Amino acid sequence: MASVRKRVLVTGGAGFLGSHLCERLLRDGHDVLCVDNFFTGRKSNIAHLLGHSRFEVMRHDITFPLYVEVDDIYNLACPASPVHYQFDPVQTTKVSVIGAINMLGLAKRVGARILQASTSEVYGDPTVHPQREDYRGNVSPLGPRACYDEGKRCAETLFFDYARQHKVRIRVVRIFNTYGPRLHPSDGRVVSNFIAQAIRGEDLTIYGDGSQTRAFCYVDDLIEGFVSMMEADDSVTGPVNLGNPHEIPVLTLAERIIALIGSSSGIVRRPLPQDDPLQRCPDITLAQNLLNWSPRVSLDEGLRRTVAYFQEELTEKNGAQGERAKRIYEAALALGTPIVAPPGTAHQLNADLLLGGAAETSRVNIPLRNGNGAGKVGV
Repeated sequence: MASVRKRVLVTGGAGFLGSHLCERLLRDGHDVLCVDNFFTGRKSNIAHLLGHSRFEVMRHDITFPLYVEVDDIYNLACPASPVHYQFDPVQTTKVSVIGAINMLGLAKRVGARILQASTSEVYGDPTVHPQREDYRGNVSPLGPRACYDEGKRCAETLFFDYARQHKVRIRVVRIFNTYGPRLHPSDGRVVSNFIAQAIRGEDLTIYGDGSQTRAFCYVDDLIEGFVSMMEADDSVTGPVNLGNPHEIPVLTLAERIIALIGSSSGIVRRPLPQDDPLQRCPDITLAQNLLNWSPRVSLDEGLRRTVAYFQEELTEKNGAQGERAKRIYEAALALGTPIVAPPGTAHQLNADLLLGGAAETSRVNIPLRNGNGAGKVGV
């Protein structure tokens, strides 16, 4: 429980990371304002939080200004998987750049601390391993991934300029590959792809020969890093790498997931996409020294938890949604969220509505407060 109760804004709060962060902040005793435009965020991710007395949801796109009073801002809003951020690359860049300007303007106006969720993609296809924060990267501004990579790099520039010019209290973290429950099964990321394919009995798709490496951090560990960074002294601005320093070849990951699920899936290979890094691994010395942070959940344990979530998620898509409605109910109770009646009664949570994804946004009845989209960009 936090010693001081704060009002905290989480942009992208209905997304994979954002929903876990909202949950953690509520457990810590804060008031949470979740802002999301529900392009990639899912209402099912926050369904168990909706009745909580300290939780509010606002449908808002941060490319428009936002006028609220908050103490802390976690800026997580941006599509994070290639499938999503390459769908509308111009909008992806706008979210990273104009969104950062708007959130920094808000932090400046209200005197809030603000944390930017940057990315290991700022290192591009690195030539230095592992990547330290002082490595400037090997990034193409012209490739299909540039909308995300360069947008995040520009956002970092804006954060440090606002700190120097306007004395905004900033924090910047660079997120490496993260996985866990609430990853969307179809978001195109390697862990979600492999697990979904293995559960369905499909061959796992590997791009390239599978020798490229990644280092995977479980979501709970990453959220602990976010909170530790926000609560650090204002002199700790970052950037700070947050990720797991233990590399694993993609082929080995695929084989481990097949074995864990007991799947009959094979492996098929496809050409490596343009600009896809061959090696990605963080040096987390700064996080260890400044935040006393390092990941604790092993890959095997994290995969077990994630597979359990995916098995439930994919089963529900075939019509068996009652079990997840029950889990939402139990999670809501654990957080102190008032629920009218438990599953199995006439007032059971409507799973079809609660569990609707981004594509069903218009028909999910969740109380949302629209942000003020008027006015000029930033301040």
